[in-house]
Amino acid sequence: MNLEKVIFAFFIILALSLNFSFFIGELSEASHHHVNELFAALIVSLICTVMKFGDRTHFGSTVLASSLVVDLLLIAAAITWGISTVNQGSITPAAMATVTSLAGGALIANLLSVVLLIIETGQIRK
Repeated sequence: MNLEKVIFAFFIILALSLNFSFFIGELSEASHHHVNELFAALIVSLICTVMKFGDRTHFGSTVLASSLVVDLLLIAAAITWGISTVNQGSITPAAMATVTSLAGGALIANLLSVVLLIIETGQIRK
């Protein structure tokens, strides 16, 4: 067993899980989505992106691209949340719907990363 591959897969699956846990709930209801979950999903996603920079395969470049999409969407969600909170004092339902939608897009890209990881793992010959 390759410890580096285990850690890599762990962080990819953790990023997907955290993103899903933030996304699930009523779209515009702020009480269903906690800011710390968004923060954790963003931090783990950034860690995944850094880990993917060393892979020079075609799969690696595709997984890196999907990870960059996740980072961009989660950063946009965090900025939207922050701007709404500063301007309004608390997040509005419309802004929360935007944040949740951005996290949903990131969830799709995270899911793509996991599928690509599974495909790559299946192609490894012993």
